[in-house]
Amino acid sequence: MKEEEEKNSLFGKKVPKEKLQKALDELDKAKADRDHWKNEFYRSYADMQNLRKALEDEKRVAVRYRAEGFLEKLLPALDAFRLALQASPENPEAKNYQIGFQYIYKQLLQALVDEGVTECAPKLNEPYDMTYMHAVDAEVHNDLPENTVIKVYSAGYKLHDRLIRPAMVGVSRKEEKKAEEKPAEEADKAAQA
Repeated sequence: MKEEEEKNSLFGKKVPKEKLQKALDELDKAKADRDHWKNEFYRSYADMQNLRKALEDEKRVAVRYRAEGFLEKLLPALDAFRLALQASPENPEAKNYQIGFQYIYKQLLQALVDEGVTECAPKLNEPYDMTYMHAVDAEVHNDLPENTVIKVYSAGYKLHDRLIRPAMVGVSRKEEKKAEEKPAEEADKAAQA
């Protein structure tokens, strides 16, 4: 009997059994709510940490490749500069200008290197590599292996590890062998028979 009285007491006071059960049920519900919201907090905290890491990664990539659009616009002018410097002027005054332009061109290239730009310049007679080359034409060269670089039209460029523009090259190909006209000969034989 004493044990039953202890079960029905709350803080040393006697409480009706229904009221005690209601209080215990509310306590269980509050513990379940606490556990639910604790899990929600941890899930939200983990999501926030993942989002923070993803944003930091995006920012790092954006800063690393910030000049990509600018480089895409600058490279055609750089190619034209290179072509102009390949000319051999006969006038001594023009030669002096060309020396000055070569100096400026080298400074531009050094500035690009300092920003992480590397030139992808394939060499003649090396195998075609589609990871950084773009074949713009193919010529028959039976003395070379197929897909060998025979012309370099423009160099390619990378910004760190990302290809900005592939090198434009011409490649070798083997002469196509003409298909034999066996079906026509067989048709003639069949018609004669």
